[in-house]
Amino acid sequence: MALPTKTGLFFGSFNPIHCGHLMIASYMVEYAGLDQVWFVVSPHNPLKEKSTLLADYHRLTMVNLAIEDDPRFKSSNIEFRLPQPSYTIDTLTYLSEKYPGKEFVLIAGSDNLATFHKWKNHEELLRQYPVYCYPRHDTQPGRFDHHPSVKMVNAPLITISSSFIRKGIAENKNMRYFLPDKIWKYIGEMHFYTL
Repeated sequence: MALPTKTGLFFGSFNPIHCGHLMIASYMVEYAGLDQVWFVVSPHNPLKEKSTLLADYHRLTMVNLAIEDDPRFKSSNIEFRLPQPSYTIDTLTYLSEKYPGKEFVLIAGSDNLATFHKWKNHEELLRQYPVYCYPRHDTQPGRFDHHPSVKMVNAPLITISSSFIRKGIAENKNMRYFLPDKIWKYIGEMHFYTL
């Protein structure tokens, strides 16, 4: 019997997806023992304002453009079809039932651990799924840092963010080297993030 495929679930708004996201995903496959990373595009993070998001399909399109040539990566729009707002535990439960041959791992930035106690059914999530945590800038130690289900992954610290990129574009800065070429072109064609 084949071993389960170890699949990392990288949740995010990806508004827009940028080179930092791809670097983290690549590190998780090459250095942290994952077979594949799925970019799970979130329609609405309950802890974020929805008004700042591009339409779901535009963000999914950008993820697909960014990863289309890399078999290690896959996009998922599963949360578009689940009840909203989206909760990670519900999505993981659904995917585990749909793909019994996969061992799902949650990929999260270390900043998420500070608010992890606010996540729906966070204790159940930690009981059932490993969390691979990559470093984020200015993260304070949290109570979940040494939890047996949490693996701190020594990925490079990447401080660029989607909000930094959106702000730069709004200020008419050239942000092309923070984004894959296809994404920079798509954003320009669609006039996204301009004031």
